[in-house]
Amino acid sequence: MDETNPLFARRLSRGQLILLDLAAGFVLAFVFFTSAAGATALPPWVKITLPCGLGLPLALRRLWPVPVFLFTLVLAIFAVVIGAVGFPWFAPAYALYVVAMTGRAGSLLPVSAIGLLSVVTIAGLAVAGTPRQNAPGWILHLDEPLMGIAALGSAWTIGRAVSERRRYAARDAERMAAQAVMEERLRIARELHDVVTHSVGLIAVKAGVANHVMATKPEEAQDALRVIETASRGALVEMRHLLGVLRSAEPPERGPAPGLAGLEGLVRQARSAGVEVHCDFRIGRLGGDGVRLPEGVELAVYRIVQEALTNVVKHAAPARCSVSVVADEDGRAVRIEVVDDGPGRRALPPVEGAGHGLIGMRERVMMYGGTFEAGRLPGRGFRVFARLPYGEGS
Repeated sequence: MDETNPLFARRLSRGQLILLDLAAGFVLAFVFFTSAAGATALPPWVKITLPCGLGLPLALRRLWPVPVFLFTLVLAIFAVVIGAVGFPWFAPAYALYVVAMTGRAGSLLPVSAIGLLSVVTIAGLAVAGTPRQNAPGWILHLDEPLMGIAALGSAWTIGRAVSERRRYAARDAERMAAQAVMEERLRIARELHDVVTHSVGLIAVKAGVANHVMATKPEEAQDALRVIETASRGALVEMRHLLGVLRSAEPPERGPAPGLAGLEGLVRQARSAGVEVHCDFRIGRLGGDGVRLPEGVELAVYRIVQEALTNVVKHAAPARCSVSVVADEDGRAVRIEVVDDGPGRRALPPVEGAGHGLIGMRERVMMYGGTFEAGRLPGRGFRVFARLPYGEGS
């Protein structure tokens, strides 16, 4: 990260903020001193101590906000009464800002009412202007307390607004962080489920076949073992990749994600498990120079077909199955349909537990605002359908 201005790019420490308050206090003390110097009726010690009392304690407003506010408020009222300095309310307002941000009285004082009172006071002063000399005495001196109310009310309102904004930003950051963690957990869970159920399910089916035909048909058992070897190697590669992503804080170096080009491999694996698969892939050249899908959509298509074929192998084999992946003519969406004519003779008993596969497919489709359907067909068979929009205006 290129920090061209590190002083303002990073959060200041408490000591640095106190130094800034000390500098602001010196500036205010100097301004009040120049204002009090023109008051000839004041003793010299008042002209010195009063500006210093209004300005210098502001350096401690972050350490003792309430005492500093009360001290400067008393001095400001005294300065107004004796006419020592002009607009001394700036000092207590400067301290009240921190009180409003850190104090616990925020819930007891209605911030909206104080803000409205401050706005009305400022508007009234702007409209009324300076009272005329022939007005009653109490009106002639009413502008000073009204200006004090406006200054203090504005400081309190701004301080509470900044405090509430910071708390809201902190809560929003925590919520977004928790949401990001949950989304990442769901993504990893989907990937693990797709890898494990497809590969392990295929291995279990072929292991059952090999166990039954080992003595009578050794050639068929050998073919089943070859399928088991290939599926286990592929599962190990994908599992190592996912574990590498979890262990490393740096972005992993990885190859292209599974996509349309891998659909033929899924079909071959399903056929090797005893499923007669008919394909209808009308979407360019499966990731070649034809129709080009976004990488995320290609991965979703691959995982949906993978999970659907895994369910056919686990619950319907041997069976006939048709797999259709077709892009709309307008180039706005891709439709996936997997239909089998099961349940045939099952190589394994039904798997107990919740159907996380269908949930994962539905979640992938919902991420792109698509439609998903899955259910039994009349008579026999099962159908999975998904439509994933990806083009403009879809």
